[in-house]
Amino acid sequence: MAKSKYVSNKNETIPLFKNPFLEYFSHIHPVTPIVVYVPVLTACAYFGFQQVPWYNGVIAYFGGILLWTLIEYIIHRWAFHYEPKTEWGKKAHFLVHGIHHDYPRDATRLVMPLLVSVPLALFFFYSFVLLFGNYYLIVFSGFVLGYVSYDSIHYATHHINMKGKVGNFLRAYHLRHHYEDENTAYGVSNPLWDYIFRTIPNYMMDLNKVPDLDAKKAKAKT
Repeated sequence: MAKSKYVSNKNETIPLFKNPFLEYFSHIHPVTPIVVYVPVLTACAYFGFQQVPWYNGVIAYFGGILLWTLIEYIIHRWAFHYEPKTEWGKKAHFLVHGIHHDYPRDATRLVMPLLVSVPLALFFFYSFVLLFGNYYLIVFSGFVLGYVSYDSIHYATHHINMKGKVGNFLRAYHLRHHYEDENTAYGVSNPLWDYIFRTIPNYMMDLNKVPDLDAKKAKAKT
């Protein structure tokens, strides 16, 4: 993806669509994926574990989570950071991901809108029906848990000064992707596939170089 020419560090948004319906649904509250998908993944796990031995189900569940982390990496690296050549492609890319790099703190566009996530969820659900037999519900439940975790972590990296060793790492890791090198650190919920595909940043983590969110908030109010 071409380097952004403009980056706003304010929690602000811009209109993307003239159509009021599309514009409305291009914004989403960060809790929405939890409210919508946690009941879905819970029901899938409940009914799925009734169809298979529990020990195989546990393996399948963690397999679903792992599968999400791979899909997360693939989408971020090869779809969101694809560099289109046509004007139409550049406009479409800006709508999908470019706007996030220009307005990384826009709280209403940090998690995937339902107009995108629901069709994708249906696609993966029916794909898993074909691929995983009696395990499809369990794999899908783990997969959706991975997605919800990803969306929640992504929001937190931009709006919460995450504490603890893991929180500090994830926040610094993702913000470096925005502010230093957008061609590395494609994993948001974890860096596993960056290690495997050799897109891990080649510098040591330095938390002092990560923008302090509280300081920026205080500055914005003055």
